[in-house]
This record gives sequence, C-alpha cells and structure tokens, in this order.
Amino acid sequence: MQLRRDLAAGKPAAFTVDGPRGPARVAQAGAVFLAGATGQPILPFHIESSAAWTMNSWDHTQVPKPYARIGVAIGAPIVVTDTSETTIEAKRVELERALAELEIKSRVLIT
Repeated sequence: MQLRRDLAAGKPAAFTVDGPRGPARVAQAGAVFLAGATGQPILPFHIESSAAWTMNSWDHTQVPKPYARIGVAIGAPIVVTDTSETTIEAKRVELERALAELEIKSRVLIT
C-alpha cells in the first residue's frame, strides 16, 4: 500500500517486474496494476554488464565486476489507463516484450 501511495504522489520507484519468485523474465501483473491504479507510466529498462558475478539464485542476479562495460537500454513509457483484467494482461505482455527487446539492445551496447 505504501508503494501505491508513493507512486500516486509522484515519487519514483524502480523494481524488478518478474516478482520475488519468478519465473525469470516473465513480467508479473503487479507493476502494471500499480501503473493503472496510480496513473504513473512504466518506464522499462534493462542493464547488462560485460563481466559479472552471477548469483546461484532462481533469477541468476548479476553483480558487475570492476571495470566492466555497462549497457543501459531504456524503452518508451508504457501508459496503463485502467485496472481491468483485459488491460492489465495486454500491458503486461507489452512490458514483457519491451524488456526482451531492451535486453538485446543493452547486450549490443557492451560488445
């Protein structure tokens, strides 16, 4: 509830959208619902590193190594106009596709 109040007040927030348990790279509906409920757009982005330590976790979290090149790709804002199930699912799929494209773009940036 606090995150919803903060977003409604115009405070920025950043978090992973594949949820705390995954599956990895599958956007969950929570961020999309928050965007629709607060009127704040989703700004998809992906960060990639040329060299990183990879955690032994379900999502393989990475920590960039010193002197690694970092690629940051930022997509167009995704506006969610309401919180109907149809809208939430359509925007969730749009977000997931945008993130997949940004992952490819950020990898190109570090090569």
